Order: sequence, then structure tokens, then C-alpha cells
Amino acid sequence: MDFLIFLEQHRCAFLNVFFQSVTYLGQELFVVAVICWLYWCQNKKLAYTLGFSYFVSGLAAQGLKITFRVPRPWILDPSFHPVSSAVDAATGYSFPSGHTQSGTTLFSTLGFFLGRKLLKTLCFLLVLLVGFSRMYLGCHTPRDVLVSMALALFVSWFFYRFFYEKDTFFLPDRILGVLLVVLSLLLVAYTVFLLSVGTLETVYAEDCIKAAGAGAGFALGFYWERTWIRFSLPGDVRGRIFRFLLGIAVTVLLQEGLKVVLGTALISHYFRYFLVILWITGLYPALFTRFTPGKIGKKTGC
Repeated sequence: MDFLIFLEQHRCAFLNVFFQSVTYLGQELFVVAVICWLYWCQNKKLAYTLGFSYFVSGLAAQGLKITFRVPRPWILDPSFHPVSSAVDAATGYSFPSGHTQSGTTLFSTLGFFLGRKLLKTLCFLLVLLVGFSRMYLGCHTPRDVLVSMALALFVSWFFYRFFYEKDTFFLPDRILGVLLVVLSLLLVAYTVFLLSVGTLETVYAEDCIKAAGAGAGFALGFYWERTWIRFSLPGDVRGRIFRFLLGIAVTVLLQEGLKVVLGTALISHYFRYFLVILWITGLYPALFTRFTPGKIGKKTGC
């Protein structure tokens, strides 16, 4: 807490806005949008690598959160005040940092991929900036950030090294998908168990259930696309932009519409995130493959 109090004493309006902007780079919406662009329009295999890194490290981070149940800094020390604009997005427990996990997964994977040293340096600088922003805004302690960063870096390195860089992953697609589904269901079971014994409050279980639903949706979409859909990437910039904007628009509508239709119960959170990610990875690609004659089964961009 001493470091956070030191940062609080040196805040100013400009830095508040700057680090609030930086922290958005670790938000769920931004990371998923990058995955969508890569997946639908640019490089499917890199998108899969980022997706596995993001969802696996996210499941691990959520499991750690409900295991250690560390309160947010302003709860640990009521005299400490975070930047007010950052509080709404600071859901769940504090340890480890979810924004840091997301930002580290995204920018470390891109850093591993990009060839130019300047771009690599920029990506890993953004990893540090996102982590620091969480401390500056008062949402996380250094321990929250460093553990999350280490976890996400390891998972990202693993999938980049053994999935992206290899012609054939050491596990078949079917087994890889099943393992991710199993991890998702284990997190659900663990969350429900903690709820049943009164150790965990429902409000702290929501992020776990969302992460589990998203992970299962990604696993199913991954297997479906690799086995049956195998869509082609657009050949022109205009086609890529159109595909991306249409897909993102429907994704946002689904996210908000399903919230109204399904409600806010825990099981509803699971199915909402499951369906949204399945739309991204399987349903939407199946649709635009259906309306692109002659390209079914052609593997490109992988």
C-alpha cells in the first residue's frame, strides 16, 4: 500500500486521463476486438494463439482471485482513494490483476510475433504501462500486477512457442479444445462449491462464470472452424474492413441483447459469454463462408 499511497500523492489531472486511457488497452472489449480483427481479417493462427493465451490465463487468474479473495486497495485501507473513473471497471477481487493479465497477454503475444525490434520494444513497453496504470489508478497493488504479469507472460510464451511457431501442435485440435472446456467447467464447479459453502459472494462469482463461458465458447468455435469451416481471409482491404465492422457490430448487439433476454443470473452470464464468443469463432465465420462460394475448405491465413 505504501507505493500506492506514494502514487496517490503525485497524481494530477493529465496523468489521471493518460493512465485511464492506457488501462483501456487491457479492457475485455479492446482485446477481443484485436482478436476479431486478426481472426476474421488478418492471421487466423496468430488469433488462435492470442485467444488461447487470453482465455487460459484468464481462467487461471479468475481461479486465483476466488481462491485468495484479496480485497481492493481502498477496502484494505479506507483512507486510500483510487481514481474515481477507474472504479466501475474494477470488478471482483484484487489479486491478481485482470486488466494486467489481458494487456500482458495481448501485447506480449504481439511482441513475440512482430519482427522489428522497435515494435517489439513498444509492445513490451505497453505491457509495463498497462500494469503500472492499474497501480497509478489505485485499483491494484504491485503484487497483484506482478503476479498477473508473470502468469500471462508464461502462458503467452507457451502458446506462441508451441502452437504458433510449430507446424503441428503436440496435441490434436480435438484434445486441445476438450482441455479448454474442462478447465472452464472446473472453474464453474469450483466457483459453485465456494458459493455453496458461503465462502464466496455471488457478486464475486460473476467474472469467473463469464470467463468460463467465454473459454468454452472459444474452445468449441476453435474446433468447429479448424474441422469444418476453414474460412478464407478477404483478399482486399475493403473486404476486411467490412467483415470486421459488421462482425463487431453484431457482437456488441449480441452482448447487450442477450443481457436483456437472458437476464443477470450466474447461469445467464455463462451462456451469454459462451454464445458471444461462439459467434465470433464459429457462427460468424460459418455465415460469411456460406456466402463466399468456392472457398469452403480452403485453408488460408493459418
